[in-house]
Amino acid sequence: MNITVLGCGRWGSFQAWYANRCGHNVLVWGRAGVPDIEELMRTHSNSYLTLPDSVALTTDLDEAVNHADFIIISISSQALRELAERLNTYDLTGKRFLLCMKGLEESTGKRLSVVMRESIHQPVGIAVLAGPGHVQSYTSGIPGAQVVDSDDEQLTRYVVSVLGSDLIRLYIGSDLIGTEIGAAAKNVIGLAAGMLDGFGYESLKGALMARGAREVSRLISAMGGNELSAYGLCHLGDYEATLFSKFSNNRAFGERFVRGESFDKLAEGVYTVKAMVTLGEQLGVDLPISHALLHIVHEGADPKEELTTLFLRSVKQEFGA
Repeated sequence: MNITVLGCGRWGSFQAWYANRCGHNVLVWGRAGVPDIEELMRTHSNSYLTLPDSVALTTDLDEAVNHADFIIISISSQALRELAERLNTYDLTGKRFLLCMKGLEESTGKRLSVVMRESIHQPVGIAVLAGPGHVQSYTSGIPGAQVVDSDDEQLTRYVVSVLGSDLIRLYIGSDLIGTEIGAAAKNVIGLAAGMLDGFGYESLKGALMARGAREVSRLISAMGGNELSAYGLCHLGDYEATLFSKFSNNRAFGERFVRGESFDKLAEGVYTVKAMVTLGEQLGVDLPISHALLHIVHEGADPKEELTTLFLRSVKQEFGA
Protein backbone atom coordinates (compact mmCIF):
# COMPACT_ATOMS: atom_id res chain seq x y z
CA MET A 1 0.00 0.00 0.00
CA ASN A 2 1.02 3.66 -0.33
CA ILE A 3 2.21 5.46 2.80
CA THR A 4 3.25 9.08 3.20
CA VAL A 5 5.58 10.19 5.97
CA LEU A 6 5.42 13.88 6.87
CA GLY A 7 8.72 14.70 8.55
CA CYS A 8 12.26 13.65 7.76
CA GLY A 9 14.31 14.00 10.92
CA ARG A 10 15.62 11.10 12.97
CA TRP A 11 12.27 9.47 13.75
CA GLY A 12 10.55 10.50 10.52
CA SER A 13 13.27 9.01 8.35
CA PHE A 14 13.10 5.86 10.46
CA GLN A 15 9.35 5.60 9.97
CA ALA A 16 9.95 5.75 6.22
CA TRP A 17 12.69 3.12 6.45
CA TYR A 18 10.49 0.91 8.59
CA ALA A 19 7.31 1.26 6.49
CA ASN A 20 9.36 0.35 3.44
CA ARG A 21 10.72 -2.68 5.31
CA CYS A 22 7.10 -3.70 5.94
CA GLY A 23 6.62 -3.80 2.17
CA HIS A 24 4.88 -0.48 1.57
CA ASN A 25 5.40 2.16 -1.12
CA VAL A 26 6.71 5.16 0.82
CA LEU A 27 6.97 8.87 0.04
CA VAL A 28 8.73 11.19 2.52
CA TRP A 29 7.94 14.90 2.75
CA GLY A 30 10.07 17.65 4.26
CA ARG A 31 9.88 21.43 4.12
CA ALA A 32 11.86 22.98 1.28
CA GLY A 33 15.12 24.45 2.48
CA VAL A 34 15.30 22.37 5.66
CA PRO A 35 18.71 20.66 6.00
CA ASP A 36 17.16 17.25 6.83
CA ILE A 37 15.30 16.90 3.53
CA GLU A 38 18.14 18.45 1.53
CA GLU A 39 20.57 15.87 2.92
CA LEU A 40 18.19 13.00 2.17
CA MET A 41 17.60 14.22 -1.36
CA ARG A 42 21.33 14.57 -1.94
CA THR A 43 22.54 11.31 -0.38
CA HIS A 44 19.41 9.28 0.47
CA SER A 45 20.89 8.96 3.95
CA ASN A 46 21.52 10.83 7.18
CA SER A 47 23.60 10.21 10.29
CA TYR A 48 21.15 7.54 11.47
CA LEU A 49 20.33 5.42 8.41
CA THR A 50 20.29 4.96 4.65
CA LEU A 51 16.93 4.91 2.92
CA PRO A 52 16.34 2.30 0.21
CA ASP A 53 16.25 3.72 -3.32
CA SER A 54 12.58 2.77 -3.52
CA VAL A 55 11.68 5.40 -0.89
CA ALA A 56 10.72 8.61 -2.70
CA LEU A 57 11.33 12.14 -1.38
CA THR A 58 9.51 15.41 -1.96
CA THR A 59 9.13 18.97 -0.68
CA ASP A 60 5.70 19.28 -2.32
CA LEU A 61 2.95 18.90 0.27
CA ASP A 62 0.32 18.47 -2.46
CA GLU A 63 2.17 15.45 -3.79
CA ALA A 64 2.65 14.05 -0.29
CA VAL A 65 -1.01 14.31 0.72
CA ASN A 66 -2.27 12.89 -2.56
CA HIS A 67 0.18 9.97 -2.49
CA ALA A 68 -1.58 7.98 0.23
CA ASP A 69 -4.62 7.55 2.44
CA PHE A 70 -2.40 6.44 5.33
CA ILE A 71 -0.20 9.31 6.52
CA ILE A 72 2.43 9.13 9.26
CA ILE A 73 3.36 12.41 10.93
CA SER A 74 6.72 12.70 12.67
CA ILE A 75 7.69 16.32 13.29
CA SER A 76 8.30 18.52 16.32
CA SER A 77 5.21 18.46 18.54
CA GLN A 78 5.18 22.25 18.66
CA ALA A 79 4.87 22.43 14.86
CA LEU A 80 1.87 20.11 14.64
CA ARG A 81 -0.92 22.68 14.82
CA GLU A 82 0.49 24.76 11.95
CA LEU A 83 0.97 21.66 9.77
CA ALA A 84 -2.49 20.32 10.62
CA GLU A 85 -4.06 23.63 9.63
CA ARG A 86 -2.27 23.37 6.29
CA LEU A 87 -3.51 19.82 5.87
CA ASN A 88 -7.06 20.96 6.53
CA THR A 89 -7.01 22.93 3.26
CA TYR A 90 -6.95 19.60 1.37
CA ASP A 91 -9.72 17.10 0.84
CA LEU A 92 -8.82 14.49 3.44
CA THR A 93 -11.74 12.15 2.82
CA GLY A 94 -10.80 8.62 3.86
CA LYS A 95 -7.39 9.64 5.24
CA ARG A 96 -5.92 7.96 8.32
CA PHE A 97 -3.16 9.66 10.33
CA LEU A 98 -0.63 8.13 12.69
CA LEU A 99 1.12 10.56 15.05
CA CYS A 100 4.61 9.36 15.98
CA MET A 101 5.69 12.28 18.18
CA LYS A 102 5.77 12.18 21.98
CA GLY A 103 4.85 15.55 23.38
CA LEU A 104 2.18 18.05 24.39
CA GLU A 105 1.44 21.48 22.98
CA GLU A 106 3.58 23.79 25.09
CA SER A 107 1.22 26.78 25.19
CA THR A 108 -1.98 24.86 26.00
CA GLY A 109 -0.99 21.50 27.52
CA LYS A 110 -3.18 19.77 24.94
CA ARG A 111 -2.55 16.26 23.69
CA LEU A 112 -1.47 16.00 20.08
CA SER A 113 -4.57 14.10 18.96
CA VAL A 114 -6.63 16.97 20.37
CA VAL A 115 -4.52 19.49 18.47
CA MET A 116 -5.20 17.50 15.29
CA ARG A 117 -8.95 17.36 15.94
CA GLU A 118 -9.09 21.09 16.60
CA SER A 119 -7.15 21.89 13.44
CA ILE A 120 -8.62 19.42 10.95
CA HIS A 121 -12.35 19.97 10.56
CA GLN A 122 -12.91 16.79 8.58
CA PRO A 123 -13.81 13.25 9.70
CA VAL A 124 -10.34 11.69 9.56
CA GLY A 125 -8.89 8.81 11.56
CA ILE A 126 -6.21 9.72 14.10
CA ALA A 127 -4.02 7.22 15.94
CA VAL A 128 -0.81 7.53 17.94
CA LEU A 129 2.31 5.37 18.25
CA ALA A 130 4.23 5.20 21.54
CA GLY A 131 6.75 3.04 23.31
CA PRO A 132 10.47 2.34 23.62
CA GLY A 133 12.97 2.19 20.81
CA HIS A 134 15.82 4.03 19.15
CA VAL A 135 16.58 4.26 15.45
CA GLN A 136 20.11 2.98 15.97
CA SER A 137 18.84 -0.18 17.66
CA TYR A 138 16.07 -0.95 15.21
CA THR A 139 18.21 -0.45 12.13
CA SER A 140 20.76 -2.81 13.69
CA GLY A 141 18.06 -5.48 13.83
CA ILE A 142 17.35 -5.32 17.57
CA PRO A 143 13.60 -5.96 17.98
CA GLY A 144 11.26 -4.01 20.22
CA ALA A 145 7.63 -3.43 21.17
CA GLN A 146 5.39 -0.38 20.96
CA VAL A 147 1.71 0.43 21.40
CA VAL A 148 -0.81 1.93 18.97
CA ASP A 149 -3.80 3.78 20.38
CA SER A 150 -6.75 5.85 19.19
CA ASP A 151 -10.37 6.55 20.08
CA ASP A 152 -11.40 4.05 17.37
CA GLU A 153 -10.47 0.42 18.02
CA GLN A 154 -10.99 -0.48 14.37
CA LEU A 155 -8.41 2.15 13.36
CA THR A 156 -6.00 0.93 16.04
CA ARG A 157 -6.22 -2.61 14.73
CA TYR A 158 -5.78 -1.37 11.17
CA VAL A 159 -2.53 0.41 12.04
CA VAL A 160 -1.25 -2.66 13.88
CA SER A 161 -1.99 -4.81 10.83
CA VAL A 162 -0.22 -2.38 8.50
CA LEU A 163 2.93 -1.78 10.55
CA GLY A 164 3.34 -4.78 12.85
CA SER A 165 6.37 -6.94 12.05
CA ASP A 166 9.07 -9.20 13.43
CA LEU A 167 11.12 -6.08 14.21
CA ILE A 168 8.47 -4.15 16.14
CA ARG A 169 5.67 -5.98 17.93
CA LEU A 170 2.71 -3.61 18.10
CA TYR A 171 0.25 -3.84 20.97
CA ILE A 172 -3.37 -2.63 20.82
CA GLY A 173 -3.91 0.27 23.19
CA SER A 174 -7.22 1.12 24.84
CA ASP A 175 -6.49 4.38 26.68
CA LEU A 176 -5.66 7.24 24.33
CA ILE A 177 -5.38 9.78 27.15
CA GLY A 178 -2.98 7.63 29.15
CA THR A 179 -0.93 6.65 26.13
CA GLU A 180 -0.39 10.25 24.99
CA ILE A 181 0.29 11.66 28.45
CA GLY A 182 2.58 8.80 29.40
CA ALA A 183 4.57 9.06 26.17
CA ALA A 184 5.00 12.81 26.52
CA ALA A 185 5.86 12.76 30.21
CA LYS A 186 8.67 10.23 29.89
CA ASN A 187 10.63 12.87 27.98
CA VAL A 188 10.35 15.18 30.99
CA ILE A 189 11.62 12.48 33.34
CA GLY A 190 14.39 11.88 30.80
CA LEU A 191 15.69 15.42 31.37
CA ALA A 192 16.01 14.69 35.09
CA ALA A 193 17.78 11.40 34.40
CA GLY A 194 20.39 13.15 32.29
CA MET A 195 20.95 15.71 35.05
CA LEU A 196 21.52 12.91 37.55
CA ASP A 197 24.02 11.38 35.13
CA GLY A 198 25.79 14.71 34.85
CA PHE A 199 26.17 14.89 38.63
CA GLY A 200 27.26 11.25 38.94
CA TYR A 201 24.04 10.32 40.74
CA GLU A 202 23.12 7.42 38.42
CA SER A 203 21.91 5.28 41.33
CA LEU A 204 19.07 7.72 41.94
CA LYS A 205 17.56 6.99 38.53
CA GLY A 206 15.74 3.96 39.94
CA ALA A 207 13.93 6.17 42.44
CA LEU A 208 13.31 8.72 39.69
CA MET A 209 11.68 6.06 37.51
CA ALA A 210 9.39 4.84 40.28
CA ARG A 211 8.36 8.27 41.52
CA GLY A 212 8.07 9.63 37.99
CA ALA A 213 5.65 6.88 37.02
CA ARG A 214 3.60 7.56 40.15
CA GLU A 215 3.48 11.27 39.37
CA VAL A 216 2.34 10.64 35.81
CA SER A 217 -0.25 8.07 36.88
CA ARG A 218 -1.94 10.70 39.06
CA LEU A 219 -2.13 13.11 36.15
CA ILE A 220 -3.52 10.47 33.78
CA SER A 221 -6.20 9.54 36.30
CA ALA A 222 -7.18 13.18 36.84
CA MET A 223 -7.58 13.59 33.07
CA GLY A 224 -9.96 10.65 32.88
CA GLY A 225 -7.48 8.02 31.69
CA ASN A 226 -6.39 4.73 33.21
CA GLU A 227 -3.56 5.33 35.67
CA LEU A 228 -2.15 1.88 34.87
CA SER A 229 -1.11 3.24 31.45
CA ALA A 230 1.78 4.95 33.25
CA TYR A 231 3.17 1.46 33.90
CA GLY A 232 2.76 0.28 30.31
CA LEU A 233 4.81 0.58 27.13
CA CYS A 234 3.98 4.23 26.57
CA HIS A 235 5.65 5.42 29.78
CA LEU A 236 7.44 3.02 32.13
CA GLY A 237 8.22 0.75 29.18
CA ASP A 238 9.86 3.67 27.38
CA TYR A 239 12.02 4.66 30.33
CA GLU A 240 14.96 2.43 29.45
CA ALA A 241 15.16 4.01 26.01
CA THR A 242 15.11 7.46 27.59
CA LEU A 243 16.69 7.31 31.04
CA PHE A 244 19.62 5.00 30.30
CA SER A 245 20.38 5.00 26.58
CA LYS A 246 23.21 6.99 25.07
CA PHE A 247 20.87 7.62 22.12
CA SER A 248 18.24 9.56 24.12
CA ASN A 249 18.10 13.26 23.23
CA ASN A 250 16.25 14.16 26.42
CA ARG A 251 18.73 12.37 28.66
CA ALA A 252 21.64 13.89 26.73
CA PHE A 253 20.13 17.37 27.02
CA GLY A 254 19.84 17.03 30.80
CA GLU A 255 23.39 15.76 31.18
CA ARG A 256 24.88 18.53 29.06
CA PHE A 257 22.68 21.17 30.67
CA VAL A 258 24.15 20.61 34.14
CA ARG A 259 27.63 20.57 32.63
CA GLY A 260 27.05 23.90 30.97
CA GLU A 261 27.32 22.41 27.48
CA SER A 262 25.07 23.19 24.50
CA PHE A 263 22.82 20.62 22.85
CA ASP A 264 21.54 21.29 19.33
CA LYS A 265 19.14 18.37 18.81
CA LEU A 266 15.41 18.25 19.55
CA ALA A 267 14.62 17.39 23.18
CA GLU A 268 10.81 17.41 23.41
CA GLY A 269 10.89 17.33 27.22
CA VAL A 270 12.09 20.95 27.28
CA TYR A 271 8.73 22.03 25.88
CA THR A 272 6.59 19.30 27.42
CA VAL A 273 7.59 20.24 30.96
CA LYS A 274 5.75 23.56 30.60
CA ALA A 275 2.65 21.73 29.38
CA MET A 276 2.86 19.24 32.25
CA VAL A 277 2.96 21.99 34.84
CA THR A 278 0.05 23.75 33.13
CA LEU A 279 -2.04 20.56 33.23
CA GLY A 280 -1.14 19.89 36.85
CA GLU A 281 -2.21 23.37 37.89
CA GLN A 282 -5.46 23.14 35.91
CA LEU A 283 -6.37 19.80 37.48
CA GLY A 284 -4.95 20.30 40.97
CA VAL A 285 -2.41 17.47 40.61
CA ASP A 286 0.92 17.64 42.42
CA LEU A 287 3.77 17.18 39.93
CA PRO A 288 6.96 17.81 41.94
CA ILE A 289 9.40 16.43 39.34
CA SER A 290 7.88 18.51 36.56
CA HIS A 291 7.90 21.64 38.74
CA ALA A 292 11.55 21.11 39.65
CA LEU A 293 12.54 20.72 36.01
CA LEU A 294 10.56 23.80 35.02
CA HIS A 295 12.45 25.79 37.65
CA ILE A 296 15.78 24.41 36.40
CA VAL A 297 15.37 24.58 32.63
CA HIS A 298 13.25 27.69 32.24
CA GLU A 299 13.70 29.72 35.41
CA GLY A 300 17.40 29.40 36.18
CA ALA A 301 17.16 27.42 39.42
CA ASP A 302 20.20 25.50 40.63
CA PRO A 303 19.91 21.94 39.24
CA LYS A 304 21.68 20.14 42.07
CA GLU A 305 19.71 21.98 44.75
CA GLU A 306 16.37 21.36 43.03
CA LEU A 307 17.02 17.66 42.39
CA THR A 308 18.40 17.03 45.85
CA THR A 309 15.34 18.67 47.37
CA LEU A 310 13.12 16.27 45.40
CA PHE A 311 14.62 13.30 47.21
CA LEU A 312 14.55 15.02 50.61
CA ARG A 313 10.85 15.88 50.59
CA SER A 314 8.77 15.27 53.70
CA VAL A 315 7.97 11.65 54.50
CA LYS A 316 4.99 10.27 52.59
CA GLN A 317 3.34 6.91 51.98
CA GLU A 318 4.75 5.49 48.73
CA PHE A 319 1.39 5.14 46.98
CA GLY A 320 -0.34 8.04 48.64
CA ALA A 321 1.07 10.97 46.62
